Amino acid sequence: MTIHWCGTGLSSIPGLRRLIGNGHDVVVWNRTVAKAQDAVGDVAKDIRAFDLDALATALKQGDVVISMLPGDWHVPVAEAAIAAGAQFVSSSYIAPEMRALDDKAKTAGVALVNEVGLDPGIDHLMAHSLVEAYRASDACDPANDLSFISYCGGIPKIPNPFRYKFSWSPLGVLKALRSPSRSIRDHAEFNVDRPWNAISSYTAPLTEPETFEVYPNRDSIPFIEQYHFDPAWQVKEFVRGTLRLNGWTEAWKDVFAEIETLKGAEGEARLKEMSDTFWAENAYDEGEPDRVVLCVGLKAERNGETVWHKTYVMDAWGDTDSTAMARLVSIPVSLAVESVLNGRIPAGVSAAPDDPALVSEWMIEIGQLAQHLTVEDHLA
Repeated sequence: MTIHWCGTGLSSIPGLRRLIGNGHDVVVWNRTVAKAQDAVGDVAKDIRAFDLDALATALKQGDVVISMLPGDWHVPVAEAAIAAGAQFVSSSYIAPEMRALDDKAKTAGVALVNEVGLDPGIDHLMAHSLVEAYRASDACDPANDLSFISYCGGIPKIPNPFRYKFSWSPLGVLKALRSPSRSIRDHAEFNVDRPWNAISSYTAPLTEPETFEVYPNRDSIPFIEQYHFDPAWQVKEFVRGTLRLNGWTEAWKDVFAEIETLKGAEGEARLKEMSDTFWAENAYDEGEPDRVVLCVGLKAERNGETVWHKTYVMDAWGDTDSTAMARLVSIPVSLAVESVLNGRIPAGVSAAPDDPALVSEWMIEIGQLAQHLTVEDHLA
């Protein structure tokens, strides 16, 4: 069985190198062969120019294809995998078009595994672990009020005046700032048109507690079911959000004000211009360490008193080998590939695994990628 890894961008390399180092037969596909050669040419024996028809021709039954390409490519690559009887893995969110392939994938007997990067990915594993631990505890009771938080952020390890640095094109970050979000607050749906209208403060329970700015991201509500919350449970708070350094709101206030005014083709052109400026002024310098902070917590309260409360806390930063972001996105992808090859993920469209044994195994591996990873029991 051959692994076909498509895309050698900045968040691909550690996981790709891990698979090659583990002795797997890997073909590397990239739109620019020279860039792939620069990235992994010292270890990869087979590097090819990415072309969907060429990839489809090369795929064999039982192969695994990984799409670390721009989002528009995931569904076409997955469709090629189904046609060949090959498996598929991606770190990206499951789009409706990907979800629609579920029946075809099951009929073909192939797994289409998504959301196995950092966020989404590692955060899912932590959530499944917490929910299962709570469900098994003596504190579990439908009368409890549950509060779930999941905050993740890639931030500069060495803070800068802009309170943020970019690992790749800022355009995606700027576009995301125009996206609405949906979460649960005080037992009710909480809808926000713009992230800056919902910024709050969160103190992460690190070894030295640290306060960050956080805001809801995308639509959190479908993850209540994905994380296997019992329908009888009373959900007081449920939010998946983004974490930023303190001072980010103030540093970006002019950006927020301008984004609000941008419309149409002229607005898109201005966003591109802003992106180019931010990339020139606030990209990571060569060798500069990035930082990733991820906190996933579940709290149960009864009559206003906390009866169960645990939080996964992860703090990781880059080193001379790779950025923290690259490790934490691509190595879980490589774990998913090996799980698929071992037949441990069923056919159909799925996100990061919820099987307790697999979650436990992956978390042990992930624990080696961060400088700090612990589960904080707030009542211990």
